[in-house]
This record gives sequence, C-alpha cells and structure tokens, in this order.
Amino acid sequence: MSSETESDELPAVPDKRYFAIGEASALCGVKPHVLRYWEQEFAALAPVKRRGNRRYYRSHDIHTARRIRHLLYDMGFTIAGARAQLTEPGTAANIESARPAASPLADIRIELESILQKLEK
Repeated sequence: MSSETESDELPAVPDKRYFAIGEASALCGVKPHVLRYWEQEFAALAPVKRRGNRRYYRSHDIHTARRIRHLLYDMGFTIAGARAQLTEPGTAANIESARPAASPLADIRIELESILQKLEK
C-alpha cells in the first residue's frame, strides 16, 4: 500500500483541544498500548497527564503519532531510525537504507487537510 492510501484510511482529526487515549489510538490507527510504548521511545510524543495519570493528547500529539506510524509502518524504519528522522530529518538516510524523505510532505498534507476542514465548517 502506498503512504497516501494509508493516510487516507485514517480518520480526520476533529477540531478538539484534548483526546483521550482511546480516541487518539482510533485516530492514529494503533492500539492504546502502542501509543504508550511510543511515548517511552519518542520524546516528541508527550501527552498531557492529569488526574490519576490519565493521558490527554493534543492535536499536535495526534499528528506526531501519525508521523511515527507512517515512518514505522509505511516507510519501514526501525524505532531508532524513526527517532532520528523525527529529531534530525537529514541524518535518517545515513542510519537506514536510503529511504525517500516523504515525511515533510506528509506533514504539510496533514496541515492542509486540517485547514481545509476548518474552512468547510
């Protein structure tokens, strides 16, 4: 499957301030335990924790998790390679076998889709 087809299958991110872990996992197409694991592995994914250590994801957390999902599942990066891609996009090609840098384009597409949704409302 191409990355465009995969991202088309994910639901649009609603215009909300916070999402519970169940909502976030549904929006990212992964199970909640995967999101909790990614929080340990990726510093960029840091949801707000409130009463009783409950996690609340913001929209940028959802976009970060989707980018991680894309890097791991669609692009075939390892955890270390995806971590490097998130922190320093230029060095990821040195860590992994030269993969195309489609991540910035995916981020731009996500941003444009969210702007389009806001304009349609």
